[in-house]
Amino acid sequence: MEAGASRATTPSVAFGDISPSRAEIAVVAETAADVPAREALLDRAMGPKRRKKSSEKLRRGRRPSEGLAFVARDASGTVAGTVRLWDVVLGEGGKAALLLGPLAVDPALKNAGIGSALMRHAVTEAERLGHAAILLVGDAPYYERFGFSAAKTGSLAMPGPYERHRLLARELVVGALDGAQGTLKPAGRKLKAQRLPLAA
Repeated sequence: MEAGASRATTPSVAFGDISPSRAEIAVVAETAADVPAREALLDRAMGPKRRKKSSEKLRRGRRPSEGLAFVARDASGTVAGTVRLWDVVLGEGGKAALLLGPLAVDPALKNAGIGSALMRHAVTEAERLGHAAILLVGDAPYYERFGFSAAKTGSLAMPGPYERHRLLARELVVGALDGAQGTLKPAGRKLKAQRLPLAA
């Protein structure tokens, strides 16, 4: 198993009451070889409009935060879920934070606890790496179980259309979001531009 991986040793540890056949899921660091499977999974789970979301403006042309891109693999090694976190700043010259997303699970494996396992792993690793806060755009009833709420996002905004009540955050360091305001801006490592072949 790769470094930093976590495996549910019994179904009750990370996945709740699920069938044994679905318990063999490992959350591991994403590799370059996972990209095609991850993209296909995102298309199946979220549809073609996923690239038009406000969150995508903060991810486009950037790499995920160092050490914070994960996939869930089933016993055969197939990618069953994905989550990534991205470096952002909160407003012009503001505090550093992470933006989580997308979180997606293969539609055929919904309700198997894979999304929860990915979330817990991502939050634990972000905290271990010393990050202060995580933001995301999502449904509060789902993400509240992981400590996310809109309590400290009222003065923050996404760089495009979004539903304000769905901008949620979790502090990993107490007080990290105190006074945070402004529009989120990308701050992560940029993707290297692909070199075009020289014309003959």
